[in-house]
Amino acid sequence: MSRRILGFGILAVLTVFPLATSLTAQRRAMTIVDLMDIPGLADPRISPDGSEVLYARTDTDWEANGTISHIWRVALDGSGTARMTNGEGGESNPRWSPDGTRIAFVADRHDTEHDQVFVMPTGGGEAWAVSEHPMPVSSISWSADGAWIYFMAVDEKSEAEKAREAVNDNVFRYEEDKRPTGLWRVSSAGGPAERVTEAGMMVRGYSLSRDGTMLLAQLAPTALYDDLLTSELWTMAPDGTGARQITDNGVGEVNAALSPDNGHALFISNTNDELSDFYFNQRLFVVPADGGDPVSVLPGGSFDVNAAMWSRDGRSIYFRANTGVRQQLYSVPADAADAGRAEPITEGDHSVGAWDYHPGSGTHLVSVSSSTNAGDLWVLAGSGSLQQVTHLFDYLADEFLLPRIEAVQYTGEDGVEVEGLIFFPIDYQEGVRYPLVVQTHGGPPSSDKFRFSRSSNYEAVLAARGWFVFKPNYRGSTGYGDAFLRNMIGNYFDQAHKDVMAGVDHLIDRGLVDGDRLAKMGWSAGGHMTNKIITYTDRFKAASSGAGAVNWMSMYAQSDVRIYRTPWFGGTPWSEDAPIEQYMADSPLFDLHKVVTPTLVLVGENDERVPMPQSVELYQGLKHNGVPTHLYVAPEQGHGWVELQQRLFKANVELDWYYQWVLGEEYEWEASPVHPDKKEAVTTVGG
Repeated sequence: MSRRILGFGILAVLTVFPLATSLTAQRRAMTIVDLMDIPGLADPRISPDGSEVLYARTDTDWEANGTISHIWRVALDGSGTARMTNGEGGESNPRWSPDGTRIAFVADRHDTEHDQVFVMPTGGGEAWAVSEHPMPVSSISWSADGAWIYFMAVDEKSEAEKAREAVNDNVFRYEEDKRPTGLWRVSSAGGPAERVTEAGMMVRGYSLSRDGTMLLAQLAPTALYDDLLTSELWTMAPDGTGARQITDNGVGEVNAALSPDNGHALFISNTNDELSDFYFNQRLFVVPADGGDPVSVLPGGSFDVNAAMWSRDGRSIYFRANTGVRQQLYSVPADAADAGRAEPITEGDHSVGAWDYHPGSGTHLVSVSSSTNAGDLWVLAGSGSLQQVTHLFDYLADEFLLPRIEAVQYTGEDGVEVEGLIFFPIDYQEGVRYPLVVQTHGGPPSSDKFRFSRSSNYEAVLAARGWFVFKPNYRGSTGYGDAFLRNMIGNYFDQAHKDVMAGVDHLIDRGLVDGDRLAKMGWSAGGHMTNKIITYTDRFKAASSGAGAVNWMSMYAQSDVRIYRTPWFGGTPWSEDAPIEQYMADSPLFDLHKVVTPTLVLVGENDERVPMPQSVELYQGLKHNGVPTHLYVAPEQGHGWVELQQRLFKANVELDWYYQWVLGEEYEWEASPVHPDKKEAVTTVGG
């Protein structure tokens, strides 16, 4: 087989010769636990001299029923991999000091009540806490001279709140008592922290200029998600003095950074080129640092930009963008006169994830996730050379039978081209039809991309068990232009669900899939889609709805976010001329009488994004109408389940459901490494 990864505009083909027959025979199918045990690699940082890399590696701890992260170090040529930290509570946020002699990170250790800033010598040795902040810290950065370390932290409770708490007076004001996050700095030698931003303002992001003379912050009036659109960019001195607002619009700015000469700032926002409307593919803008009109650097919405950095000289901007089933790095001139002239830096059937850039050498460091690698780090040097830095995930292709992934294009009901991904069964034979699990992504402003299988969807496990997996990028997905994304404006379920079914029919027509053995699953917006699909068709023999909305009117008030949902229905449900008919038309609740598909319902007890009552409404409707169902609730969990036992339970209970209703077979539950006889890891509310 061949592995294709593109360097700095120059294609590099790495040919890997087939494994010997004996070695191939030793490869085995992946289990759920195998998938869950794959390490995580995040937050890579190139050293100031460009010779080494720090990163956070996360591993499972089944005894603790969770994961733990530590800081690792490796030379840029891939040699000398070593773990730098080993604290019982783990560490994250590794950052080199500007002179490369020290490393800062965030950790919660035995002598601290929660996460604090720690510093240790680069050569190794004992780390010490330099902060004693009353609230957990996050998002650390060094000042250019190494004297300060900046961090973000939620504002401390007031003395009045503490006094009430001391006597168990725990009544709170809904939303109004949510405390904002502020920006602070502490001496890198230790001492009391200084507040940088004004108390009461919500810091949604910040960055320091390369020369250390300016600070750029994204500030909002409250911590509420819906106030994202009221945030603006502010410049200030490193100590927070002389603050000046440089944007004034109705959109949310993210990933902001000052140019090398401090003359301009870049930012990303999901708006149109004029910043006059909301809910578009994310665009890249440049604005003068002393204020003025932002300019769209990539007009037209042909890219969905999710990260950006200035080049060394500030004449270009590097950015990472989602283009549908792939995610790549690009370069574009910063000058408005050359707007839109983007050039690819990477190409291939993969997704570029974590990313760091070293201006001094022009080196890019990226994690690349593909069908055979879960995200090792690669160096893309200015000369066009390519080098693998870490080999954390090489074992996956050596030890396991992995599914082939293919991009498919087909025509939606209205004639628009739609794209998706299919995972082939491990034992695929041409001419044989296989059962199919359809998985729809969350968001919905997102897309499924070429990347390694995840334990939440366990595609590799399904493929090993003889299933096809189909992941359609239905209408409303990003990376396909604004018209494709904005099909949901005014009516959430216009073409999206029809795109899913058109893709299923395409696979049946190709002779790949057995149309009588279909299952549907999804989480968040993928759960919304499951809820719609089971009211739209009876073709699925089983379904699993994870954290899905079923009643958009109640959901609008229950959720912690409304700004993305108002455009879908054309207004709020409580305005004078509320579009109630549209809310009802897009709410599967009112069509549950049509459902015959046996459906599991799963949700986190403390989910703020798609609150538990949505799943209760779905479950009660299905149960009342005699549809086989169960509602499983993960105690204390939010929008995602993080405990290992709960994640294992989710995969097991879904597979059991599919085997029962789609295949008519018994499924043997995969045992937990520490609780081999224990099935229940969540609460069964009904069924």
